[in-house]
Amino acid sequence: MRIFGLIGYPLKHSFSEKYFSEKFRREKINDAKYFLFPLNDIGDFHSLIQRFEFAGMNVTIPFKQSIIEHLDEIDGEAGIVGAVNAIKFYKKDNKLTTKGYNTDVFGFEMLLENFSLPGKVRALILGTGGSSKAVAYVLAKKKIPFSFVSRKPLNADIISYRSLSGQMLTEHKLIINATPLGMFPEIEKFPDIPYDFVSGDHICIDLIYNPAKTAFMMKCEQRQASVVNGMDMLVAQAEQAWDLWKK
Repeated sequence: MRIFGLIGYPLKHSFSEKYFSEKFRREKINDAKYFLFPLNDIGDFHSLIQRFEFAGMNVTIPFKQSIIEHLDEIDGEAGIVGAVNAIKFYKKDNKLTTKGYNTDVFGFEMLLENFSLPGKVRALILGTGGSSKAVAYVLAKKKIPFSFVSRKPLNADIISYRSLSGQMLTEHKLIINATPLGMFPEIEKFPDIPYDFVSGDHICIDLIYNPAKTAFMMKCEQRQASVVNGMDMLVAQAEQAWDLWKK
């Protein structure tokens, strides 16, 4: 039996187990099981992979960056992004080897295809965690200028929520929530931005998929913005991960 799973914390919000379990049933993949493995500390990763014979693993918050130092190999694109959300397990020289990939990149590229972006659009990425790095990588590939917004800016290039002005929102018509704010079960939370300056010209993307419509999306939709959640991204990145695992 091939074992697959998701590590992160918390995992109550995750649809991954349901998604893959249904995929295995639908496609008559009878030799695979998918489980959730909530970890309090990334240091527990090594003891986990000694307990089970994993074939593949997904990684979610807060470990997409910290997992890197615990892996044997990193795919080139994941190394550039600086975050991993999928791990392939295989034997190399008769030894278990782990290799990290970033399928969030492909997922976000697919998500952006929901929209016809204006030629000179600028973007705000809310959050600086692992998911935000994949978003930034895709925007850079598409030559879309962007700025990060964070509660704790690490350098002068990152905007603090406190200094995020209405003018900045007016100038940035693409807003991506890459934070966990509003994720189940704390669905009442949302990023602290000046929503009065969101308009019908804005495209507001929330990488969260549970709930299907977050407080961030509802507040932007009230201002006539186009909104979308992260479900399409989840499906696209999951399918790419599966393609990596089954090779």
